[in-house]
Amino acid sequence: MCGILAVLGCTDDSQAKRFIFSQFGYRLRHRGPDWSGIYQHEDNYLAHERLAIVDPDSGDQPLFNEDKTIVVTVNGEIYNHEELRKDLKNHKFRTGSDCDVISHLYEEHGENFVDMLDGVFSFVLLDTKHNSFMVARDAIGVTSLYIGWGLDGSVWISSEMKGLHEDCEHFEVFPPGHLYSSKSGRFKQWYNPPWYNESVPSTPYEPLAVRRAFEDAVTKRLMSDVPFGVLLSGGLDSSLVVSITARHLAGTKAAKRWGSQLHSFCVGLEGSPDVKAGKEVADYLGTVHHEFHFTVQDGIDAIEDVIYHVETYDVTTIRASTPMFLMSRKIKSLGVKMVLSGEGSDEIFGGYLYFHKAPNKQEFHQETCRKIKALHKYDCLRANKATSAFGLEVRIPFLDKEFINTVMSLDPESKMIKPEEGRIEKWVLRRAFDDEERPYLPKHILYRQKEQFSDGVGYSWIDGLKAHAAENVNDKMMSNAAHIFPHNTPLTKEAYYYRMIFERFFPQNSARLTVPGGATVACSTAKAVEWDANWSNNMDPSGRAAIGVHLSDYDGNSKVAVSSPSPKTVEDTPMMMGQGVVIQT
Repeated sequence: MCGILAVLGCTDDSQAKRFIFSQFGYRLRHRGPDWSGIYQHEDNYLAHERLAIVDPDSGDQPLFNEDKTIVVTVNGEIYNHEELRKDLKNHKFRTGSDCDVISHLYEEHGENFVDMLDGVFSFVLLDTKHNSFMVARDAIGVTSLYIGWGLDGSVWISSEMKGLHEDCEHFEVFPPGHLYSSKSGRFKQWYNPPWYNESVPSTPYEPLAVRRAFEDAVTKRLMSDVPFGVLLSGGLDSSLVVSITARHLAGTKAAKRWGSQLHSFCVGLEGSPDVKAGKEVADYLGTVHHEFHFTVQDGIDAIEDVIYHVETYDVTTIRASTPMFLMSRKIKSLGVKMVLSGEGSDEIFGGYLYFHKAPNKQEFHQETCRKIKALHKYDCLRANKATSAFGLEVRIPFLDKEFINTVMSLDPESKMIKPEEGRIEKWVLRRAFDDEERPYLPKHILYRQKEQFSDGVGYSWIDGLKAHAAENVNDKMMSNAAHIFPHNTPLTKEAYYYRMIFERFFPQNSARLTVPGGATVACSTAKAVEWDANWSNNMDPSGRAAIGVHLSDYDGNSKVAVSSPSPKTVEDTPMMMGQGVVIQT
């Protein structure tokens, strides 16, 4: 992911100079170490820190239309740029960059072109002819983006909060699926799919339709002119991404340039569930596998850097960001600039373990809608910023627009977890890739129970964090927490510890308002906590807080996994399936 920074309508010359200084003063240099570009037109400044993935030779930014009256700085990838170029035959492109289509689409369609882009992006477009600008962010918020306002009336845009938090009177998260136009001075929602209003859909489940849609989502993300790899935890989601990538890599342009041998990467404590499962999947698929081990102390030592880069005090995000942050540094040192990852599946399929308690299909579906809408505050934030800290780009096939539309149009009855019918969480995804004739994965991996990333790297990781926090936050500090932190008051010593660090880096009230709060168990929304009265006594984002569901839950209950025969092919599969279904004994 690149870094973008823009100040628009800046009448304060000293602020403009600070902007230029911040651009070349490394606020966002970590995101794009390959090139720094800056453009000024009157009182507007656009800057870009480039991580070159597509067309590294000529795609430096800002980008322009033919007569340079339209200027664009963009972070992201446009996967359908070749198709869009065909529809822009009368235009001349200056580069081979996938993002070069944006200025020309604006010339043709004005501000009404954003939904034509198939990809992830944040961009600022300056129209010098009409002295106007627009800003847009991708549908789900895979790319990070913030907007702020200066006292002089200027509008600030930055990929990260640290790019503007010292210069704006107020700033906030730029909402995903929206654009901001200087012509109206308001936000406009450009992404409004049928599932967004949370009404219950009714499309019957077709396993092969889900399979094809996800394979398309993965293969379009193999667009790269530089070496890339895949993150592999050994869980269902990342393992499917690796399996599909391995199947389709040989025919890509990237393979012709860099070879068809796929590299996979895993991180965890020595002997952790993810490390063991990741190696098994890598051996099965024949990838060149890289295992990175860290100790609890390694993670604790990185916490301050993680909070600075990821820009949050949310407990579960920090827990999961730290191993990813450490792994990203190792991956970049090997010369890899882009990785595919498995985030997003649990939100669209209802894969978190607390979904076992969903009372009906309406509640199940509405919770998935809430989770997708909040992804930019949690997993997307983590994946984007933990990797970008070292100039590494992450791509997330599960959050492909078309794939989300396919899955979210399904009758949620088919997604519901029903142990009595042999249906484990994410059953519809598992079934779609259960192919006896040409297996994508070993059966026990295909039906491995969900592990949240912060759990899968090793259960002692979270336990170690809690112990470290307890050494730094005493009971007296906790008794005054509501007075010190009246907004999103930390309820645990671990949360208090992270909050202290965050406030040191980002002391502004606007900064603390960018971080979500509220009750949660096993990563649920506050609404879903109501599904089980017992959860209110064990409010923790770890999957082990799903008492009565997780094999190693905090309650210490004994559980076994039951399996039933699997059908030979997807086409012959009846409306039930089961391996590794968790039941309590």
